[in-house]
Amino acid sequence: MPQPLAETPTLMATVPRQFVHRAAVAETFLTGWNRSGADRFSVAAQWPRAHGLHVSSDRSAYEPLLVVETIRQAGTLITHTEYDVPLGYHFVLQQFEVDTFPEHLTVGPIPAEPLVELDFFDVRYRGGRPAGARYTAEVLLDGAQVASARVAFTCVGDSVYRRLRGGRTPDTVSPPPVPPGLPADAVGRALPADVVLAPTEHDDRWQLRIDTAHPVFFDHPLDHAPGMLLLEAARQAAWVRAAKAGSPASFHAVFHRYAELDEPVWIEAVEERDTGIRIVATQGESTVFECLVGAVAGCAIV
Repeated sequence: MPQPLAETPTLMATVPRQFVHRAAVAETFLTGWNRSGADRFSVAAQWPRAHGLHVSSDRSAYEPLLVVETIRQAGTLITHTEYDVPLGYHFVLQQFEVDTFPEHLTVGPIPAEPLVELDFFDVRYRGGRPAGARYTAEVLLDGAQVASARVAFTCVGDSVYRRLRGGRTPDTVSPPPVPPGLPADAVGRALPADVVLAPTEHDDRWQLRIDTAHPVFFDHPLDHAPGMLLLEAARQAAWVRAAKAGSPASFHAVFHRYAELDEPVWIEAVEERDTGIRIVATQGESTVFECLVGAVAGCAIV
């Protein structure tokens, strides 16, 4: 196992991709970490200047969901390396709240090198191993605060996960054909392949497009729709619903249950508030995910 850096993390190479539950090195954004307190950690990252999903098409701005993915990876890395959760354990998101500041997400002449400060608390143990925790995150870039976040998750071993999933594996579930999507520019995307919403007869309701061949959302085979796909659906739905309000910049999400691959998932904009638009994902009779998406006016991503 690689050792954490003794001083403040500096950019040297990416951490092992297994520590952040990624198959592709290109989708691994973390470069080092250290412990700065009993349950406090600093994690270094590097963001590419070009990325098919997480950088604007004109390469001028980083997407807020890149910040979300970086925070997710940081929490996963620390859980494995500092709390000794074995590789192969499955992590289940329960809550992910993040507020970003897009004015600090400009792409510069070299790759950005953010620092993620994590504070873990409410670490729960079962059988001598952590079974879940909460953490807060602050993302800093060149001394400026890029984002703050609050995350809650559980983690289970493979045998428990198999029981939870009732025999569902990537080999036993087959998603239906991917329906045609909305126009890419209608959801703030450049490529049709990155559109995750399909139109329905209702303007505020869409079907989730589950494309298991997508190289970012499905970086490796999964037996369910990943949380980042649901967050992207919330982002795109908010964009369609209130494009004039500005670009989505904050996501306050709750994950209620797994979104299965072989049943339709419906995305609906159900309520507008002063603080944003509430997006709900349902499957059958159950709510699987809900997210309050907030926007920053005048910060459109193109």
